[in-house]
Amino acid sequence: MEAIANLNGEQMPLAEAKVSALDRGFLFGDAVYEVIRVYGGRAWLADQHFRRLARSLEAIRIGGIDLDRLRRRMDETIAAGPFREAIVYIQITRGSAPRSHPFPARAAPLEFLYVQEFRDPYAEARRDGAAVITMPDIRWGRCDVKSTNLLANVLAAQAAKEAGCVEALLVRPDGSVGEGTHTSLFGVRGGMVLTAPNSNAILPGITRGLVLGLAKRAGVPEREQVLRLDELGRVSELFLTGTTSEVLPVVRVDGRPVGDGRPGPVTRRMQEAYQEAVREFVAGTS
Repeated sequence: MEAIANLNGEQMPLAEAKVSALDRGFLFGDAVYEVIRVYGGRAWLADQHFRRLARSLEAIRIGGIDLDRLRRRMDETIAAGPFREAIVYIQITRGSAPRSHPFPARAAPLEFLYVQEFRDPYAEARRDGAAVITMPDIRWGRCDVKSTNLLANVLAAQAAKEAGCVEALLVRPDGSVGEGTHTSLFGVRGGMVLTAPNSNAILPGITRGLVLGLAKRAGVPEREQVLRLDELGRVSELFLTGTTSEVLPVVRVDGRPVGDGRPGPVTRRMQEAYQEAVREFVAGTS
């Protein structure tokens, strides 16, 4: 199915969407974004994604965005497909203006989104487990803002790909490992699920928040606690979460097995809880 874009309220095929070369998102990365999964023709966890988008916009001081209107545009674009299994990409930039670092005196923010059919690249890794590498975290100091400045993530993700891995875990100078290039990180120790607390060092992952809630609901003990690189060899399980990866077991880090080298029981339980939540959502019971 052809991807459909919505550019400032105008629907068109994605291939026909055009943005000014002077747009500040293009020139400076002066923009924020969200990626939302569509299950059964409906945007999954949309309330949470739009709340995070509002926080990102406030953090970089882009104002004047009617998020209710943007959400209606998103829903209309999903329905125009009609898309059943898809992703929505949303990006808001400060707008187009002559190139200068300070905010322009007059620029209308650009509101861009597109909906694209989703073909799952993670199904095999979710079943069998994934290998990851570790890389130094060289990102800026506001990782809690979902900005389009992703060069450090791109370089680490490319290193993972070249190593035959699905993801790179980012290691901060103090040895803490908060997340991957596009995923949240969870460990399991003594049957307890551990993940880094929200801070400016990590993105407050939407799927991360859901999984913490699902753990409580399933009676799985959980705690927000930073994992360190030298602790990864002592956890019994690791898994990643993300909008497209869902709940993804990690079975090798830098070539070394995690636990017994197979997806563990707690990870499997969280995968089942996630899929049950999706089924309830699609059935309209959640």
